[in-house]
Amino acid sequence: MIAKIDRDGCISCGMCVEICPEVFHMGDDGLADVHQNPVPNEAEKGAVTAQESCPVSVIHVE
Repeated sequence: MIAKIDRDGCISCGMCVEICPEVFHMGDDGLADVHQNPVPNEAEKGAVTAQESCPVSVIHVE
């Protein structure tokens, strides 16, 4: 499973980091970023939940 973020649309809410810090973190520029690819098996559910919870739908997990 691979996680991607369309950082151009990120609003820096930090929800993905709260839900799944194993995969997402806030970059130095204040935008969310992926720091773990491929997504570890034990974090797949959290990554999908982060995708579903993103208020601007910029997280894509496949």
